[in-house]
Amino acid sequence: MPAGLIDSIASLLELGGAVVALILVLSIFAVAIILLKFAQFWRERVGRHRGAERALHAWFHAGHGEARRMVEGDRSPAGEALAASMRLAAMRNVPKDAIEDEVARIALSRLHDLQRGFRALDAIAQISPLLGLFGTVLGMIEAFRQLQAAGNAVDPSMLAGGIWVALLTTAAGLAVAMPVSLLLTFFETRVENERVAIETMTSAVLSHRGPHRQPEGETHAMAAGTGMAHAH
Repeated sequence: MPAGLIDSIASLLELGGAVVALILVLSIFAVAIILLKFAQFWRERVGRHRGAERALHAWFHAGHGEARRMVEGDRSPAGEALAASMRLAAMRNVPKDAIEDEVARIALSRLHDLQRGFRALDAIAQISPLLGLFGTVLGMIEAFRQLQAAGNAVDPSMLAGGIWVALLTTAAGLAVAMPVSLLLTFFETRVENERVAIETMTSAVLSHRGPHRQPEGETHAMAAGTGMAHAH
């Protein structure tokens, strides 16, 4: 870290006191969570549905087996839910309600995992400006206390300096809250888009289970695997 930046942070902490130090700690936590969420969203291919969309097109036009092969191994929540719905929909003896329950289970698990850390970011976005305002109030109290102690020898620069330092905490709180709030909205929008993609794609599969049938041996094997999964 450059020496000038360290000196600036030290000066800011000296002027703002404990409140600015607490806001700085919250900002470090927020940055850590945001970086982890970006990495998670990239790793799980959130919002990247091109492969799933091609598989859905194949489900309608190229055959169920080809569609299932195309979506197999898709790491995105929409891709996993689509793969499960295709696998179960290809079994003619599996009722629609059971398929919907399985898709809902997958969606709930994956989307809940994506939403981890959102509450912490929301808390930081809400508490940071309040901490800044609290620091400003404390600074104003201290400025007016010094002004009263000065008696007749009032120095306007003393009051102005105290107000400037007090407002510094509000600025620090807002500087943390605004970008955190914007990024939280971005993450929430991506998760909501993923939920909509899961619902629309799996609904399309269930509405067109089609005339294709699996070979009898494969159907019995897949049904047995599904039964074992439900038993566990």
